[in-house]
Amino acid sequence: MKKGRGRTSRTRRRKLFRSSESRGVNESYKPEFIELKRWLKNRKFEDPNLIPARFPGTGRGLMSKTSLREGQVIISLPESCLLTTDTVMRSYLGAYVAKWQPHPSPLLALCTFLVAEKHAGTRSPWKPYLEILPKAYTCPVCLEPEVVNLLPKPLKTKAREQRTHVQEFFTSSRDFFSSLQPLFSEAVENIFSYSALLWAWCTVNTRAVYMKLGQRQCFSAEPDTCALAPYLDLLNHSPDVQVKAAFNEETRCYEIRTASSCRQHEEVFICYGPHDNQRLLLENLTFGWDGPSWRLLTALKLLCLEASVFTCWKKVLLGEIISDTNEKTSLDIAQKICHYFIEETNAVLQKVSHMKDEDVALVNQLTLVETLRTEELKILQASAELLHNLQTAFT
Repeated sequence: MKKGRGRTSRTRRRKLFRSSESRGVNESYKPEFIELKRWLKNRKFEDPNLIPARFPGTGRGLMSKTSLREGQVIISLPESCLLTTDTVMRSYLGAYVAKWQPHPSPLLALCTFLVAEKHAGTRSPWKPYLEILPKAYTCPVCLEPEVVNLLPKPLKTKAREQRTHVQEFFTSSRDFFSSLQPLFSEAVENIFSYSALLWAWCTVNTRAVYMKLGQRQCFSAEPDTCALAPYLDLLNHSPDVQVKAAFNEETRCYEIRTASSCRQHEEVFICYGPHDNQRLLLENLTFGWDGPSWRLLTALKLLCLEASVFTCWKKVLLGEIISDTNEKTSLDIAQKICHYFIEETNAVLQKVSHMKDEDVALVNQLTLVETLRTEELKILQASAELLHNLQTAFT
């Protein structure tokens, strides 16, 4: 037998292929990351554990150089690298923030600093970090109205509420921006535009880590708990990953410690919170991977109670079975509701596909909707199959 043609060789090749599918492509050679690395080194940070890479499915992230063991500190970012309200108050903006009435919020201070430093361009000491930040975001507030209309109802409502909130944030901040005119040769209206503030707002709200800072009298009563952490914020989110992330008061560093091991050349994740895409998508809907919610089934069982047994409604709330007829009828209705959602989701996916062909400018936003709706469809299909199996038990 020729070398490399046996069963062992085929098994090895399959393993290598599966591994290469999830392995990232090193991007540390790119100019922006070389500049960032140099900038971080000047601020006393070097990372022996991770490198920037691009991964299938998640895009840009951080890849392990070597195997990482459970409990290992994988990032220890010095305080000098963190962008906080302390950074703002030490800057040229500090005096303007301190004297402004009513007191600005910590969020406004951070957003103002980001916009001002981005405007400064090559003159900004934060340029290497600003260069790797997204140029645009796809969070709900950034979506065009025609794209928002394609979202599931809970997200559609959230997107509209978020847009209103940011618009009010911008309107209420305009007088403060005007007070900064002495710092700029260009009109502040052109610098601190709505689009510029929206970019800064999304940067803080999607990339900041939690870090409790002391309350300053010059700020409003809102909690001052946000810190932008260059390089660390390249870590992508996964709901299945548990890490310990906190500012170490002794070392004066923001540390990320693994809660599980990680193999060499794998993507390293961080969990920004307990809600994954599925939960965020369906938090107000009635179906999940485990089928229809208890709330939906209970409501349907109550609606399907015959007049002769309506006095048993408390037993329904306690989870007791009233009759096979009641169980079967409520399951039938749940199945019809589920199929209605499936048809609706399929129709939206067809519309998204059509719009992607017609409007290239909206492709990124439409791809986000497509991803969410596809995940929703899988959940609904799983629920439909489970309901079918339950119905079979009553036939």
